[in-house]
Amino acid sequence: MAPQRFQEQFEQIQRSMPGVPLATGPDDSAEFLYEKGVVLVRDGEEAQLVEDTVRAHFTAAPDLDQEQVRRAGPVANRSGVTRIRVGDPGAGHPGADRAVAQALRSVREREARAGHRMVARNHVVHIAVNACPGDEPVPAPLGEPPNPAPADVPHDPGTAVGVLVVDTGLTHDYRSCALLAHTDGDAQLQECDEQGVLQQYVGHGTFIAGLVAAVAPNTDITVRGTLNDAGAILEAEFGEKLFEAVDAGGWPDVLSLSAGTSNGRTDGLLGVENFMRELRAQRTLLVAAAGNNAGASPFWPAAYAGLPGWEDSVLSVGALRSDGEYGACFTNHGPWVKVYAPGERLTSTLTGFDTPVPYVYQHSTYDACRYGFTYDCTCRHPSHSGVLSDEGNTAKPDQVMFEGYAQWSGTSFATPVTAGMIAARMTAHKETDPRAARRQLLRAGAGVAEVRGAYVPALRPPTWRPVPVVRQAPGL
Repeated sequence: MAPQRFQEQFEQIQRSMPGVPLATGPDDSAEFLYEKGVVLVRDGEEAQLVEDTVRAHFTAAPDLDQEQVRRAGPVANRSGVTRIRVGDPGAGHPGADRAVAQALRSVREREARAGHRMVARNHVVHIAVNACPGDEPVPAPLGEPPNPAPADVPHDPGTAVGVLVVDTGLTHDYRSCALLAHTDGDAQLQECDEQGVLQQYVGHGTFIAGLVAAVAPNTDITVRGTLNDAGAILEAEFGEKLFEAVDAGGWPDVLSLSAGTSNGRTDGLLGVENFMRELRAQRTLLVAAAGNNAGASPFWPAAYAGLPGWEDSVLSVGALRSDGEYGACFTNHGPWVKVYAPGERLTSTLTGFDTPVPYVYQHSTYDACRYGFTYDCTCRHPSHSGVLSDEGNTAKPDQVMFEGYAQWSGTSFATPVTAGMIAARMTAHKETDPRAARRQLLRAGAGVAEVRGAYVPALRPPTWRPVPVVRQAPGL
């Protein structure tokens, strides 16, 4: 990722979490974000063992402060993790965190003897951590219908498939969009600022619900506002919030999640370990976004699809570019990504506002991770002038008006398209097991696309329309 873009993303997420100093990792690289000065451990005896080990290590190091080492979270909770403070979050260079790095290293030998990880950073789980593309929603041309278009399938309350979307919540008048007649859930908090400008990521959950409803009209969709803080949440809270989401309405048929994080490891996230174990014992299928970093590193929780024991309960989804033939330039990839679906320049409902609402572009565009691509990927076009993230820029920021439909790109949206196709399969074949429907769909309904030279399974809804790829001018 380009340093400028990562700095923009870091600052944006830090603004959304003002009471939580953040750092970059691992060891000050730009792979992920996490809470500065804190580590996560399993609660119970293991937590005390880690705390004592870190304190002893810090006591023996003259430049580390063992007085900082103390419990900073509840002794026990349903997510099974607790926080241990190991350093002053306000000390050192912004973004750098030597205390956490040393705390992790101090436990390595114990972890090796135990045969499992005992301590981890408290990562930021986010819609777009380190994210490419840099595009944000743009208004769809007037008169342009949704893409995918709504399937011609009636809604039947007796057979409707339950879909839970864990995201940013719903805009206040989403029901004015007929497509969302069978959608409910949490309201988006503070949709606009004092000037009436739409806040960042407002409408993300509504857009996703619109995609599910278009592909699979025979669904009852619930959207939870778990990611209401500009799309971000700390790992230590995420597991608990996932439990709350399923507790509120029961385990759904399909859980659609368009957020996550890398962590530099191949064994999952400590903060969602308990939830993932319980998910495995249920009948729910988790459909999760593979991430937008254009890399092959595992992105969690989607990457659980590549771990033994979770192959049946988790489906990780990458994004196809606008023509549906190749992977989108931004999508994560690798053997842990199990299917790809359209995720570039989709059209759905962003808001149901009665009056147009302005959106000021937050980010500049950039071409990190795109070298070698010959089409105008969504992170580069259109470019925006005077964007809010450009420090010292005196130009007036670009502003657009939303009246309903919008275009947006990302694995965020390939995910609900896939969730909708599984739900549609359940309806069409009177299948009550979402995991069986997933297997059947991939076996009988998947086509093929090409991603980074590899042929991969691809799902394309019947009502989705390919959008022509725009080629770059020579020399760009």
